[in-house]
Amino acid sequence: MANTHKRRVVITGIGVITPSGVKLEPFWQSLLAGKSAIGPMTLIDTSEQICKIAGEVKDFHPENYMDKKDARRMDRYTQFAMAAARDAYTDSGLTSESVAPERFGVVVGSAAGGIGTIETQLREVIAKGYRRCSPFLVPMMICDMGAGRISIEYNAKGPNMAVVTACATGAHSLGDAFRIIQNDEADVVFAGGAEAPITPISVSGFAAARALSLRNDDPQHASRPFETGRDGFVMAEGACVLILEELQRSIDRGAKIYGEIIGYGRSADAHDIVSPPSDGSGAVFAMKAALRDAGLSPEEISYINAHGTSTPLGDLAETNAIKHVFKDHAKSGKLLVSSTKSMTGHLLGASGSTEAAVSLLALRDQLIPPTINLENQDPACDLDYVPHTPRKVSGFKVAMSNSFGFGGHNASLIFRAWEQN
Repeated sequence: MANTHKRRVVITGIGVITPSGVKLEPFWQSLLAGKSAIGPMTLIDTSEQICKIAGEVKDFHPENYMDKKDARRMDRYTQFAMAAARDAYTDSGLTSESVAPERFGVVVGSAAGGIGTIETQLREVIAKGYRRCSPFLVPMMICDMGAGRISIEYNAKGPNMAVVTACATGAHSLGDAFRIIQNDEADVVFAGGAEAPITPISVSGFAAARALSLRNDDPQHASRPFETGRDGFVMAEGACVLILEELQRSIDRGAKIYGEIIGYGRSADAHDIVSPPSDGSGAVFAMKAALRDAGLSPEEISYINAHGTSTPLGDLAETNAIKHVFKDHAKSGKLLVSSTKSMTGHLLGASGSTEAAVSLLALRDQLIPPTINLENQDPACDLDYVPHTPRKVSGFKVAMSNSFGFGGHNASLIFRAWEQN
């Protein structure tokens, strides 16, 4: 007989590796302080690049998280995934005896996977011939190796997946993990995204597509969502992995609970390979689906962590979508919207899980992180984007996080503050 009872799902661990910090609390304090993590690229030679700025992860040492020899056999994106997973696992208080292996899952994706490895190996083969190709090329480059490595490290033998939906990857990963636990396929799931896209081809490709900000002389002000002078997103790298867990077992083991995931919506634009429809119709469908899944009215949402990439078309489309879904509530003064990409840059496949973590921390502390660099707000982007400084909000119970990806992939997640009943 089919299981018709959907189990409740909470978040009990968070691990972040980002330009704004490689531990959870320093990362969160950096956002509340309104600090930009954008600077000149140092990971690649930019002498021939038209874009010379990015959000790079500083002070990351793989050997602090894993065996040094093993780390050399991983692409940088997999190293990030493993590090974030380790911190999430430690934060959750789980042990090897806490969960049966077959009830322990992993849903961790990446938009580009091991693109750095691919570029390095291609140069090696061109210079020295095909026999110089590394035997680790394939396991280093494929997008599922972050999930695979986490599974091996933690003996997680339940559902194992790697979502690839461009910049919606991290959000879809959380949503799919949510469904897995809801439907009793697992009790605990690692979920999130990881990305290491700061490579010569990746940067030049996004720049050629006119997607990147070229504010090279002023990197800290380059990411400026909803601002009149926005000229593109700022590429960033990193990972965020969360531990999702069935509610009752988390209570039984006395786990710390960051919040509950209560809604997940997904849709497609079916419009263009890179540009959203101007009315944001795909985003509308995703947000409405998430609200329907959560059983909430639009008026019950207090905060939206926007996709807010700082692109001219994307920010306007998302604003239009929010106004369509939330109607009078969008302009009531009771719905706050902010883009933390203004500080972190755009972590591509890791952005959705990172911003889910931000939404949970906002609920925990009753503080809305700001949108920085919003000096001259676009008149067509006319919502309250919490400019410059964080805002205290009492009684704040429900947050939404939006993520949209090239190819027209849309995901919306809804989180509720945890209150012991």
